[in-house]
Amino acid sequence: MNPNRNADLDRPHAAPGARPRPLPHTKEPRLLPRMLLGPEEPPAPTAVRAAFALWLTAVAAGVFETVLAVAGAAADGSADGIAFGLALRLAVFSAAVLVAVRMRRGAGWARLALTGGLGVLGTLSLVIGPVQWLADGHALADVFRDLDVLDVLFGASRVLHLAAVLTAVAFMFRPAANAWFRAARRR
Repeated sequence: MNPNRNADLDRPHAAPGARPRPLPHTKEPRLLPRMLLGPEEPPAPTAVRAAFALWLTAVAAGVFETVLAVAGAAADGSADGIAFGLALRLAVFSAAVLVAVRMRRGAGWARLALTGGLGVLGTLSLVIGPVQWLADGHALADVFRDLDVLDVLFGASRVLHLAAVLTAVAFMFRPAANAWFRAARRR
């Protein structure tokens, strides 16, 4: 069987005499469906691919935290009014994934939006509650006094979430990523 036969099936039909468009780099792991990656898109450097994976990890951690918060509210009987919060989080998570896809494809505006929106404002939203709690005079030892399973899971998810965001921002500004975003601007 011809190994190029399947590759030919993936190519869009072109007019006779038209130059065939190259397929994406085959050694790059496919994290996105073909419809989200341009057929002529050069492979992103490892730092950009890692940042993309970390943004997806941060969103997944946020979804997990939301599930835990809803479960905790339902267990306490205080689930009134959570519909707005869920709708807002769904909008933020969806936008984050879409902007991360655009960043992964080389959009410099998406890199800046992720840095400012989720890297700065998102990080502040993650840490402001615990910092305010400590500022109100609580001791750090109080955190561990009455922990239950939901608290441990939420705390672990929050640490993973924060680490993914901060690491993703750092990866997006590595030298190879900077060069790739500059080159993408010229394409």
